[in-house]
Amino acid sequence: MPASFQAMKRSDQPLCTVNGDGIILSLHIQPRASKNEVCGVHDNALKIRLTSPPVDGAANKLCREFLAGIFDVPKSAVEIIAGETSRHKRISICDSDTGRLARVLDRLASQGN
Repeated sequence: MPASFQAMKRSDQPLCTVNGDGIILSLHIQPRASKNEVCGVHDNALKIRLTSPPVDGAANKLCREFLAGIFDVPKSAVEIIAGETSRHKRISICDSDTGRLARVLDRLASQGN
């Protein structure tokens, strides 16, 4: 198969990319945890444990709410852009102050390491 048709491995995706509207994060979600927490970086993705089960979109909803609180943005600013039904997700966080978002991400990424 030609290289141009090969799927990009998750570990090849960047942890974070900055665009004009905010940032896009790679996440690794662990549902049914004992508490909501960020556990650092796992496989080039921010690992997040959530108490909600992955049923009827409950974990996705909690993920968006949890990230909105951490990054201090409205819930409407957090959107799942890939991986609705997967533990591996790409999340868009919209905010004009991308520097502030990057500083929060740096702090989160260093947790658990």
